[in-house]
Amino acid sequence: MKFNLNKYKNIDKSTHCILNEKGKFKVLHFNNLATENELFKIKLNDNYIQLYFCLKQLCTVAFNMEHCAINLKDTDSYMVYFKDNEMNVLFDLAPKSELICFLISLEYFHSLFSNEGNYLINFSSFNSNKPIIEPKEISPTIKLILKQLTTKYIHEKLRPIYIKGKIYELLSYYYSTTENSNTESCPYISSEETISKIKEAKQIVIENMNNPPSLNELAKQVGLNIKKLKSDFKDFYGSPVFTFLLNYKMDLAKNLLVENKYNVNEIALQLGYSTSSHFIAAFKRKFGITPKKYSKS
Repeated sequence: MKFNLNKYKNIDKSTHCILNEKGKFKVLHFNNLATENELFKIKLNDNYIQLYFCLKQLCTVAFNMEHCAINLKDTDSYMVYFKDNEMNVLFDLAPKSELICFLISLEYFHSLFSNEGNYLINFSSFNSNKPIIEPKEISPTIKLILKQLTTKYIHEKLRPIYIKGKIYELLSYYYSTTENSNTESCPYISSEETISKIKEAKQIVIENMNNPPSLNELAKQVGLNIKKLKSDFKDFYGSPVFTFLLNYKMDLAKNLLVENKYNVNEIALQLGYSTSSHFIAAFKRKFGITPKKYSKS
């Protein structure tokens, strides 16, 4: 029998969304009060950590095709990760079922588990050609937090703040391994030694942003071969070395413009641009606005 994707209703703009923090996370709530199964779909255009919590009855969540699915019963949860930039997530919800779904961007997810933040999870310890699917029973504490997420007894203006607080509370419980754990690193990083070298590489290019070393020179300085430096740096920080440096310089430029202590020419010089026109062009490509207009706004 041929798979029919059209039978799933598109919910990208539906009221199932509890909260949508752009670049961070999206939380969806499904509560099927009908007497028949309900079918929904969402299209993901980036990599996400996906968390699913079943609170009632039975729920099936499939990824691109119906046969690639997880089945959740009451008190079941799953963490799912696919290394796909685009995919359809399909929901098949039994009558009287209830499901909460968290979609968390990789970069933001990793920042929650790191002092330094702003670098991605290293999944090198996993087979990159296979999805990561980890089941976990919902604890009574997490079940209570999930119920609180859907409460109606919070003033509408305070609700976004309340929901955010509950999301952070849930994640802290979901990923805690022991009550006395002092670990502040992401639970999916495989090699602390590699992380240290990648962090060192990042620090070197930042400290020498006006005259950064070549990739060959940088690899020698941190003790990695160039192939591993390039691949692991991109895994951790989400972009190649010099793209990361450009983004860093542009963000620094924004901060300097907000401080209003330096003019455009002075900022261009601080960032290592030979002419202010090169800086202005780079800034406009990144943010769609000139530095001068940005400072005025």
